[in-house]
Amino acid sequence: MATYKQIQLDVKAKHGLTVQSCWIAHVKELNGLQTKAAPNRRSSGRVKPCPDHARPLIEASMRYFGMI
Repeated sequence: MATYKQIQLDVKAKHGLTVQSCWIAHVKELNGLQTKAAPNRRSSGRVKPCPDHARPLIEASMRYFGMI
């Protein structure tokens, strides 16, 4: 399984978009993958959901790494 940093670098190299780690976590949840609770999370809800334009790019990177 790829790290968040690997996914960020892959999306940046292929599409020129810098993605946030919270966006990756949101896409993982949407695809049924397990995420860990962040120790610095203040609330139970998602503060920064992944924007619609970034989701297909993150999913493509996850497919490249064999996560989905």
